[in-house]
Amino acid sequence: MKIAIVCDWLVTIGGAEKVLSEILTCFPEADLFAVIDYLAPSERQIIHNKPVQTTFIQKLPFAKSHYRHYLPLMPLAIEQLNLSRYDLVLSCSHAVAKGVITGPDQIHISYIHSPMRYAWDMQHQYLHESGLDKKWRGYLARYFLHKLRFWDARSAQGVDHFIANSHYIARRIQKTYRRDAEVIYPPVNLKQFTPHHHKEDYYFTASRLVPYKRVDLIVESFQKMPDKHLIVIGDGPDFNKIKGKAGRNVTLLGYQNDEKLVFHLQRAKAFIFAAEEDFGILPLEAQATGTPVIALNKGGARETVRGIDQEKPTGLFFEEQTIESICNALTQFEVKQAHFTPEHCIENAAKFSPERFQTQLINFVTKIINTQSHYHASNSR
Repeated sequence: MKIAIVCDWLVTIGGAEKVLSEILTCFPEADLFAVIDYLAPSERQIIHNKPVQTTFIQKLPFAKSHYRHYLPLMPLAIEQLNLSRYDLVLSCSHAVAKGVITGPDQIHISYIHSPMRYAWDMQHQYLHESGLDKKWRGYLARYFLHKLRFWDARSAQGVDHFIANSHYIARRIQKTYRRDAEVIYPPVNLKQFTPHHHKEDYYFTASRLVPYKRVDLIVESFQKMPDKHLIVIGDGPDFNKIKGKAGRNVTLLGYQNDEKLVFHLQRAKAFIFAAEEDFGILPLEAQATGTPVIALNKGGARETVRGIDQEKPTGLFFEEQTIESICNALTQFEVKQAHFTPEHCIENAAKFSPERFQTQLINFVTKIINTQSHYHASNSR
């Protein structure tokens, strides 16, 4: 079979790119497509050094640094990709990739990280955090997102089969597109995040520093608990804002390579996660190093962290994105720290291995292909 794999954009390496890498491992002969591709030479191993066929947005001014400003053009751009010679199209989407056009004799399977959050249930938060909720800019942004929702819902009808990265996202797909989705959890590179049993006296968080990750809230919580030490890794538009809130007990390291990230994950008392994330790979990467997690009790974290009330707990939850709720969780963790063992964390993370992901994905795709072949054979008689 001729196979095409389509993703949204290739600019930095994050969770979506790590999943894409495993999909490429499953289908090494596939051709790769994206809206834009600006991965550095040193980062191209994540896509197996494959050439990438891009859209016209690649050639537009400032597309590398301001590609998000071209979001109004991305539905048009993704529809211009000519995939007519492929038998199977696999889209890996959190924005527009699932909107590629396929024909009746092609199979389109879409792995969804999330329906577009900023266009659907998180629209108001997105507009507020982006400063697009006032005056004429607010009206224009709301009109564009209104149009984008129509396109997003319509393009979902061109997908034959959905895969969700968590049951949380499967529910969002059902709510948004009224479609069922198979759940295949993203993989965690357990070989990279090796266990470490000796923990030091600090807490840790890491993230791209953007508003919805709520790293600012974590930092503010440690202002209220000056006897506890927090280390933060990450960069982004909120860096200076967060730096201004950091007390002496908070160490901001900015962007660090994977080696430094693993080092701090391995030695932290606990990893703190305050975002309502679609899945969230970092909490699992923390557990793979033997480090428990303190997480918001919403989103994908509920499926990857075993709470204190469960057998073999690997962390505990706080209920609200508030300073008080995080501080209470930290206090509770200090009291119950002995309940969380590195062995339980490592055992839980092992359920999300790349091998498990590859097996489930290949089995699902094979089942779809066989069903489709049987259907065509029956109708040709």
